[in-house]
Amino acid sequence: MGILQDLTEALARDTMLAMDEFDDDRLHERVAKVLLDMSPTTQEAYMTAMRALLAERKGRAYLEATVKAKREGKAAPKAPHVSDGGH
Repeated sequence: MGILQDLTEALARDTMLAMDEFDDDRLHERVAKVLLDMSPTTQEAYMTAMRALLAERKGRAYLEATVKAKREGKAAPKAPHVSDGGH
């Protein structure tokens, strides 16, 4: 991995920890603005890492809820339907 990816991934992971600690689900947006002021390339790499981490978190929560429901003999939660097709 390159230095840009390594740095922005580490920053994204640290941001996620701070978001959880302070219950601030918009902290990553403010960090992105700071990065944009210095380097649009770094800001985009950071936002890509943040989107991946946030998506993984949401996907994992759905998977865990589905597995739990199935083990308890219940219906799995419905997956959200995205009308715009996503990315």
